Order: sequence, then structure tokens, then C-alpha cells
Amino acid sequence: MSTATAENRTEPQDPYFQSLFAERIGGANYGKGTEIYKFEKIKRAKRKALADHPERKLLDFGIGENDSMAAPSIREKMQVEINRIENRGYADNGVAEYKEAAARFMDRHFGVKLNAATQINHCIGSKPAYAMLPACFINPGDITMMTVPGYPVAGTHTRYYGGEVYRLPLLAENRFLPDLDAIPDDIFRRTKLMVLNYPNSPTGGTAPAEFFEKVVKLAKEKEFVVVNDAAHVMLTFDGRPTSFLETPGALDVGVEVHSMSKGYDMIGWRMGFVAGHPLIVQAFADVKDNSDSGQFIATQKAAAAALDDDSIPEQIRAKYRRRMEKLVKVLKDAGFDAEMPGGTYFLYTKSPTHTASGETFAAAEDATRFLIEQNGIVTVPWDDAGSFLRFSVTYIAEDEAAEDALMAETAARLAGVGFQWKS
Repeated sequence: MSTATAENRTEPQDPYFQSLFAERIGGANYGKGTEIYKFEKIKRAKRKALADHPERKLLDFGIGENDSMAAPSIREKMQVEINRIENRGYADNGVAEYKEAAARFMDRHFGVKLNAATQINHCIGSKPAYAMLPACFINPGDITMMTVPGYPVAGTHTRYYGGEVYRLPLLAENRFLPDLDAIPDDIFRRTKLMVLNYPNSPTGGTAPAEFFEKVVKLAKEKEFVVVNDAAHVMLTFDGRPTSFLETPGALDVGVEVHSMSKGYDMIGWRMGFVAGHPLIVQAFADVKDNSDSGQFIATQKAAAAALDDDSIPEQIRAKYRRRMEKLVKVLKDAGFDAEMPGGTYFLYTKSPTHTASGETFAAAEDATRFLIEQNGIVTVPWDDAGSFLRFSVTYIAEDEAAEDALMAETAARLAGVGFQWKS
């Protein structure tokens, strides 16, 4: 073998800083993992489906974000505010207009009266709030309880601080509520945070008043802080939207995080707020003050105008309810155990285990790949608490006629598959 050939085959050397990566992200092995995460698997299956069937359009029920732009009134307000010189600077912990609009929103919809100056603080979308709240409470060895399946960010940052995550499975037989009675006392003794999410993503479950009342009682008895993720609250279908903070005593034990994304079509605008106990809000604000310099003031003022216009979430809720009702019918006709969710734009349904022709699926991930590659239908798998598929009604469709056409095509593709479910 020539010297040149041998040199060409030399394995690349690690950079000098390879051993310096923090253990929280993998330490010296950072960047060397070979695990493929589910969303990358979905992307690969989509590429294969398009390559194998270029003539067939993908029907994408995997999209997890609103398909429409923000309302014209919001965009028009942004156009005005973006040209005002007083909005050019750092926002730090937020402007009064947005906090006051958030306080009016909480009072109008939920009867929750908050001091805008001390009990509300904005966040650059809700995701950073879940990254920052563990910094307020978690020391090594402490526990954050989290519902699963769910949004993992608070758990990730809990582990970053040396804490642990205790998983609270959401099971269909318990109406997608965690079994609080099954939590051992030794877990409660180390718990600092309980992170809930209702209306729940991805299960679509909603929480009755008595559940939140039990959570508040437990929080006081066991001494932990409650955080409720209310990102989907304005997409409630089984009654009026309700807030954890409505619960008697809730303002003594926690906070609720709201988002402008789902209920206001403001996905990329990155706006939300944390509301609740003033000392927890203050702690969040202190951590935030050392993490970012606030969202663009013009964006906050446009979001304030959005919060004051109740017609916006009403129209968005009506649209997704209509789409959800159509999807439920199509899936039921195809054999799925599909029911209208209590809220969110996600339909969470048991994954098939096999087909009449002999295909078998050991997990929801396998059924997802089959649906994409064989039928051109994109869903998201969840195998955290049983095997389920998540269908989102945020697909692209210009009008109701386009929705109906997409539903008809979905029904046609599912008709001959013969999905079956083991009892």
C-alpha cells in the first residue's frame, strides 16, 4: 500500500477540546453517537417515499405547528410598531403593555386576577421558560416530575443541573391524567417541580377541576412547585378553556406558562408569558435577565393587541375543531379507535399492531414508517406510554374544499390497508 493511500485512510483525529465537552451533553463522546432520533427517522422515511413514488403527494399529518399566518390585525400592528424609534432597544424583562394585556386575558377568560407588574413576565416563546424554571429550583439530586408523553425541555434542563426526572405516564384508561396516588413518598421528598400540560400535547386530554384541586393539595402537603404548560388552552374542545390558576390555592403553589403560538397563529413570533406566584415569577425573571435581553418590543406590542382580540382564538379554535371532526370520522372508518380530543390540534390514537396481509409493527415507529413509505401518510409515533400515533390537523389546506379533498384522499389510501389491533 502506498504512503498516500495509507494517509488517505487515516482516521480523523479528535479536536483538542473533545474531552472538554460537559457530561450533560455527552462529555468526551459528544458528537460520536449513532442513535437516530424519531424525527430524523421520519425525515428519512419521507425522502424514501418521495423517491419511490414521485407521483404521489405526501399527506402530512406530522406537522406540529399552525398552518396559517397571524391575523391581519396583528401583522398591521407590527408594521406600525416596527417603525417607532422607542421600540428599537432592549426589552429586558418586558414592556407593561404586554403584561397588562396578559392580565386582562387571564381575568376575562378564567376569572384569574393578577398583578401585571409582579405576577406576569414575558418569555421568548414558552420553550425558554421550561429551560429557565429548573434553574430557579433544581440542585443536584432534586426531582422534576413530568407527564409522559410530553414536551421534554424542563426535564432536559433538570438533568443539566444534576437533577432527576420522575416520569408520570399518561394512560388512556386514566383519561390521560397521571396517577398521583402511585407516586412513592421518597419521590415526593426529593421533588421540587411538577410539570403538567393541560390541554395535553400530544394526548389531547384535558384536566377536570378536581384533578387540579388534588394537585394543589398535594403541592402544599409535599411542598413542591407546580408548572402548568397551557400552550394549547385556547384550543379546548370539550368545554370552555380553563386555567390551572383558576383552582383555589393554585396561586400559592405555582405558575402557568402561556404561548401566543397555538391559539393566535404566532408560531415564529416567539411570545409567551409566565403567570402565577409573584416570588416564582420574580425568580424566573432573575434567571431570564441573565439569559436573554427580551423579545423585540414591537413584537410584544403586537402580541398585546392579539390578546385583547378574542375573535382571533375563537376563529382558530373553530377551524381546528372542524378539521378534527373530519379526521376523526376518516380514521374511525378505517378502523382506528379515534375519538374527538378534549383539546389541542393533535389526535392521539392507538397504533395498529399488524395488517390483514401479515405486516407486523412492534412499535408505533414501525407503523409510522409503513404509513409513510407504503401509503404516503405522515404521522408522529409515541412509544412512551403504550404505542400511539399522533395525527395533527395543521396540514396545509387553503379552504374547506381543500380539507375535504385531503380527507377523501386519506380515506382512499387507508381503505385497502387492513390495519388491525391486538386487544
